[in-house]
Amino acid sequence: MLLIAGLGAFMGPIDVTVVAVALPALGDALGLSFSGALWVQAGYLLSYALALIPVGRLADQWGRLRVWRLGVLVFALGSLGAGLATGPEVLIVSRLVQGVGGGMLAATAAALVSAAYPPQRRGQALGLTIMAIYLGLSVGPLVGGLLIEVADWRAIFLVNLPVAAVALLVAAPLHEPRPRAGRPSLDPPGTITLGGALVGLLVGVSFGPLWGWSSSRVTALLAGGAVAAALFVVTQSRGRAPLLDLGLFRRSRLYALGNLAALLNYTAAFGCIALTAVLCEVVAGYRPIETGLVLVGQAGVMAVVAPLAGRLSDTIGSRALASGGMVVIAAGLIVLALLPAGVPLAHLLAGLVLVGAGMGLFSSPNTAAVMGAAPRDDYGVASAVLALMRTLGQSFSLAVLGSIAAASLGPAGADVLVGAGAPGTGAEEYLDGYRAAMAVAATIALIGAALSLGRGRRAEVPHVALPPPGPTGGPG
Repeated sequence: MLLIAGLGAFMGPIDVTVVAVALPALGDALGLSFSGALWVQAGYLLSYALALIPVGRLADQWGRLRVWRLGVLVFALGSLGAGLATGPEVLIVSRLVQGVGGGMLAATAAALVSAAYPPQRRGQALGLTIMAIYLGLSVGPLVGGLLIEVADWRAIFLVNLPVAAVALLVAAPLHEPRPRAGRPSLDPPGTITLGGALVGLLVGVSFGPLWGWSSSRVTALLAGGAVAAALFVVTQSRGRAPLLDLGLFRRSRLYALGNLAALLNYTAAFGCIALTAVLCEVVAGYRPIETGLVLVGQAGVMAVVAPLAGRLSDTIGSRALASGGMVVIAAGLIVLALLPAGVPLAHLLAGLVLVGAGMGLFSSPNTAAVMGAAPRDDYGVASAVLALMRTLGQSFSLAVLGSIAAASLGPAGADVLVGAGAPGTGAEEYLDGYRAAMAVAATIALIGAALSLGRGRRAEVPHVALPPPGPTGGPG
């Protein structure tokens, strides 16, 4: 169960960052405009986010393992379509399908592990799952650069097919009893209003840098998203079977602040990965595979620290580890904000390693604490909410920090990001913007650390620990 959760947790996030390095190649091959390149990234995150909460609720009703298997198939289908795309439109639609599959995997990963492991061992198990998420986010640039060097851009999508096949084979012997009797049902008013809120927010935030933050399109999207969010709160407060139990946020300070800290963690740290990939290629002149090698050091640190921090949280709790992790992230971002001209490799690696260590320290204990604060019957929704915080944080990070980093580039610099400009265009301006973005990210991380400290201490929701499902559906 831990292995398949880790495979699913790895498959979704890797396709967020693998495309960042491949955008220049995609732009050349398919004639992507800057707007089209944004849709390749934003479309994936949008459909991913839209799927999370409804899928989490469905998994709690129908079976988390069943939904996980379906997610692998949907993700593989989207990967096949993207790998065979002959134009921007097909690629963007395929990325939307990929995003739905990725959301299905994310909504079930922490839920599967939390249900299979008792509280005293859950932190370590979730640490390994978090390790898989971070590896996916961080080795994407390396995998993308390597595949582009030895094959072409199509390989970054088609390589998902054998991974999906292996995941389904590993999961084949596992079965689980249906969690609840009766027909699975979703809350239509809640699903529609939440979808409207996410579309308005994510599309508005993602395209704000391109359309202009004061443009009528962005203003209408953000305002519409805010209205839909308010309606969502009303429907969930009055509904008999709400999509999301908002009362849990009021009843549990740990649950509320743990999720908010996760949002700020990804807002601060994710932009570091994406913007540093651009820095390496645009400013330092690295090839895609060299960029991936620079970023893989951060992934290695996270891979080592995340399970260790999760295991330690089983003994000493999550508060100090998670809050300290955010402080370490801030320290790494400050190092990057002070990056000298010429981009010295040792200085760059020092900042990335600190950010990676902080991410590993934060996420495993924080995830274990948030899942422990949720009722067992709602593990799917709790897992989906955490994944939604991660997705919103990624979108905010790319939009806000990306806008700061690219503020001085102008149209020519934007073209460079999708492989359509002259080499070296905007390099000096981008470095100045990168430093400013990292300074803002460090401030966000420190705010997240303060919120994490305010969570207090609370025992998890009591429940009877059940053994994981075995090959025949009974005890393992």
